[in-house]
Amino acid sequence: MPLRVIEPDRPGLELRTFECPTCYETESLVASIGEAASVRSGSELPLILVIEDEYPLQGIVEEVLAKGGFGADILSSAEEALTLFKSGTKEYKALVTDVSLKGRLSGWEVASQVRERDPAFPIVYMTGVAADQWALRGVPNSILLEKPFAPARIVTAISRLLNRGPTTV
Repeated sequence: MPLRVIEPDRPGLELRTFECPTCYETESLVASIGEAASVRSGSELPLILVIEDEYPLQGIVEEVLAKGGFGADILSSAEEALTLFKSGTKEYKALVTDVSLKGRLSGWEVASQVRERDPAFPIVYMTGVAADQWALRGVPNSILLEKPFAPARIVTAISRLLNRGPTTV
């Protein structure tokens, strides 16, 4: 499946294809979620903003989201992702972000800024080293996936947050 990569160093879109060596374990779950999502008629796929600076993981995330019935804009830069989100040119339904990113901002900071604009925006964090910081630095009502994890857990996490809906006070 082609991957949309938007990089600040290379303007435009770059298409790459990646293999998912562990997807066979979760293929049926993701396929069934994708089939349910494809029943929607006349509507575009819900668009997820993804920030991941490791190219092999970008491909896996993009593939599992597509099979789960989601579209994805995948960026390697937190700064570029925030610019795109704040522009309002696209209607993102959730943010999936790695916590440790290259550049000035971390995934924690990106999520905080997104929540300043939309306090109920669904956030999914991915990390291999900073899970112990989630309680202190993560935004409320978010989900953290600790690497390595089964790719289908991303779809499950996003679906759980989207189905939760806005909380009432």
